[in-house]
Amino acid sequence: MSLAQACRLALGMIALAAPIMVNAADSVALSGHVEIATGHKPISGARVEIREIRAVTTTDANGNYQLQGVAPGAYTLVVKVDGQRALQRKITVDAGTPAMENFVLGADVKSLDQINVSAPVTADMEARAVQQQAPNMIFVQPAAAIERLPDVNAGEAVRRLPGVSLETDTGEGRFVNIRGLDADLNSTTFDGVRLMPTNVSTPTGGGRAVAFDSIPAGLVGALTITNTNLPEQDAEALGGTVEITSKTMPRDRDQFVDLQLGTGLENLRDTPIKDYELTGGFRFGPDKNYKPFTFIGTVNYYQDHRGIDDVEAGYVDQQGSGVPDKAFTDLDQRYYNYQRTRHGYGAELDFQPDDDDKWYARYFDAGYTERKSRDSLILDFAGAPVADPNNPNGLIDDATYTKSAEHEKEMIDSRVMILGGQNNFGSWRTDYHLAMSIGSYNKPYDYGINFANGTPNPSNPDGSGASIVSYDNITNPNYPSYSILQGQNPTNPNGYTLNDFSNGTEHDHDQEYSIGDNVTIPTSFFAQSNNEYLKFGVNARMRERNNSQQNFDYNPAALPFSQFAMGQPITYYDNHYSIGPLINPQALINYFSANPGQFVENSANDFLGDLQSHGHDSENIYAGYGEYAFQPMEKLSLLAGVRYELTNAQYEGLNILTSNGALVSYSPNIVNRNYGNFFPTVQAKYSFDTDLIGRVVYSKTIARPGFQQVTPSTQVDDVNDVVSQGNPTLKPTYSDNFDMSLEYYLPEGGLAYAGVFDKQLTNYIVQTGVIQTVTNPVGILDVFAPGTQVTFSSYENISSAWARGVQLVYVDRFRWLPGVLSGLGVNTNYTYVDSRIQIHPGVYSLLPSTSRNTANFALTYDYAGLRLDLGAYYESKNIFTVGGPLYTNADGTPANVYADQYSSARTSLDFGASYAFNDTFSVYFGAKNLTNTKLRFTETAANNRPIQREFYDQTFTAGVRIHL
Repeated sequence: MSLAQACRLALGMIALAAPIMVNAADSVALSGHVEIATGHKPISGARVEIREIRAVTTTDANGNYQLQGVAPGAYTLVVKVDGQRALQRKITVDAGTPAMENFVLGADVKSLDQINVSAPVTADMEARAVQQQAPNMIFVQPAAAIERLPDVNAGEAVRRLPGVSLETDTGEGRFVNIRGLDADLNSTTFDGVRLMPTNVSTPTGGGRAVAFDSIPAGLVGALTITNTNLPEQDAEALGGTVEITSKTMPRDRDQFVDLQLGTGLENLRDTPIKDYELTGGFRFGPDKNYKPFTFIGTVNYYQDHRGIDDVEAGYVDQQGSGVPDKAFTDLDQRYYNYQRTRHGYGAELDFQPDDDDKWYARYFDAGYTERKSRDSLILDFAGAPVADPNNPNGLIDDATYTKSAEHEKEMIDSRVMILGGQNNFGSWRTDYHLAMSIGSYNKPYDYGINFANGTPNPSNPDGSGASIVSYDNITNPNYPSYSILQGQNPTNPNGYTLNDFSNGTEHDHDQEYSIGDNVTIPTSFFAQSNNEYLKFGVNARMRERNNSQQNFDYNPAALPFSQFAMGQPITYYDNHYSIGPLINPQALINYFSANPGQFVENSANDFLGDLQSHGHDSENIYAGYGEYAFQPMEKLSLLAGVRYELTNAQYEGLNILTSNGALVSYSPNIVNRNYGNFFPTVQAKYSFDTDLIGRVVYSKTIARPGFQQVTPSTQVDDVNDVVSQGNPTLKPTYSDNFDMSLEYYLPEGGLAYAGVFDKQLTNYIVQTGVIQTVTNPVGILDVFAPGTQVTFSSYENISSAWARGVQLVYVDRFRWLPGVLSGLGVNTNYTYVDSRIQIHPGVYSLLPSTSRNTANFALTYDYAGLRLDLGAYYESKNIFTVGGPLYTNADGTPANVYADQYSSARTSLDFGASYAFNDTFSVYFGAKNLTNTKLRFTETAANNRPIQREFYDQTFTAGVRIHL
């Protein structure tokens, strides 16, 4: 016998003998409660045992248990239900003091093994227990796991879960795609209530996706990805649902405080970060023994000053007319400075007078205020270049220069208010809620400033003011180079005069009221069932959204740029480009306010722009469902049910007619849509062993048409020969979902998982662009001359598409390693998606926003209070926007090459570290984006045609955490 084994045996014998050696007169009662965290629903029939003395009892109908005559000492308390893995906790019983040990489940489920015991259980163990016992397929990430890496918002945190790919903007995660389906086709809920979008600008223009960069990661209690819907959940989740759960009061605490104080640095501009979080709660009541009230509140504040270096390009794309490939139309050098102040706060007040009744009120508010400053130096090329005799990869073209700036403020906000309760009537239970959810976007100002360089170039053979520029975008496409052969240096402020000044405001408001009631009835038709029940309910969601803008565009006096230039010339983009001095927007705004007579508004164009942004829609969903969970065999659990949803919607738009760019007429157009659908599901779970389970699931889900897609608006642009219109006859997209998984649950929250899925999509919505020759222009087309080729842009349903794939997960802690190496671990997942859609005649692609490969790989270390995490994230390229033909052939026919836009593959690496001195005080450090990952878009799938490439450098954070 080894020394370690001998010590372990000795300690075990001491623990076994200790209760026997104390005086029986000191014996006390051990009692407690086993419940589900969501709604504090009790678990009955749980087996509770003190292992050392073999004292056993079971919980009653209210989830309570009691063991009398327990002598003082150290024990192992075991909680178990047949067919499930036992959970245990080390406890100490003191003489003369009744002991209490409570167990709290982590999700709204019916079986015991989802319990997340309070003290010694890790975050991974909590998440895995919830996932293992859930009747459907989910993945869970608790708050303790989120804080390991420097993820600022909820989107960056949820991308660590399997099947999630993340679309980024301004250096932060914004939109979440699930298993190859874009963000407009998924849903997001907060404590079960749907979150409303904060911005109409979403990846596919649907206006349904939630922007996760408005939600601080520190506000989140847990994140759950639902891959297979239950009937009790909204069916609008084609790819899946992201559930954000608020922070909760620890069951075994009467009060607590968690405080984080942090600071940091954005490396690109050397700008500071402020990062503060506070969460606390307490129980109160008439006296110390009766505290039916619970309050918990949380506040988050995060401010940064992020910089972005960006270069964007446009191509002529007229190779069929003899223009060289990759000829530039423009090269836009952009220098950004952002100041974003993100806020988040929430509160919950509970009243639970007894074990059968509970009522609560919750409020959640998250968002940010952002000020953006963007300076650009734009080279506008004539688009008819010739070869550079001194550079085989170079072209020479005429170019004019523009110095522009944008000075903007925007405010994004998500709010949720919930009133709800739960009541037990014997074995029956009902729970209900009334909620309001609001998403809003407000832009109080958005100033646009353009200075054009009109200095004559007498050396130009055509006598114009253009300069002659040589450029090379072939040798290094990521850093196109150029030089001025003749004409003025574009970074020189002299020669620029103001030629455009504008401002704009915007207000978008999306609001939904919801109400629901659920009834759960335990049943006993099958003897093997420990958790057999019938559940049914009804709910309704009443939604209304409004969009409006005000545009103010002016023809200004020809003011010199030198009057409004500030600072020294700026060299940026890894020292590749100089854009000269920056524009002082506030100086020009002050000048405008003091001299309004020098700025003439384009009132007619502004009014046209206001009309084009108008939107008003209402969409009401009424639903009812029933589901039945039972266990026909000892190891087989089934859940079957159906949901019915009735959609009653009204979409409002404007028919806008222009002639030579001027407004001719506009008229409202209102369309009503009503339809109903059934959404069945059968979800089977088979326990091969306590820790090895398999699942087979069929479910059906829906994605309603995007608001910009189904709008009855029509806009006729006779200048560019384009007719843009929504399609109010669009059908929703439906998906028949087939899922299988094999899951092996390892010790300490480990997991080995393999799953496959197949989504058969019906009525998938695609954008269309058809060029037609107008031979008999009548009605709204009478602004076109006969024979005009007009592009008609709209949307249509295609009969079918599909997305299928594989998910692999491996999470483990290598406790078998000796000494300090036992702290090592790994957390990795990989998702492969194959999908198919026809995007052009005879041309097939993955679905828009679908990355074929998405992966996370994290090395972890947790030993003696030291925690280290190095996390890598990868997603392969995906098609971002479907475009038209890249060019026309010499005979005028479209070429079989298309200007589709692709988001390039990305790999990012983040590092997080913390050290806990004790249970109260710890310090942390984070380094984000160690690889300086670029956001890169290309025209076509070719990597040598970048149209946007921006980067941000690293972000460093550090601070302290205090737990009281």
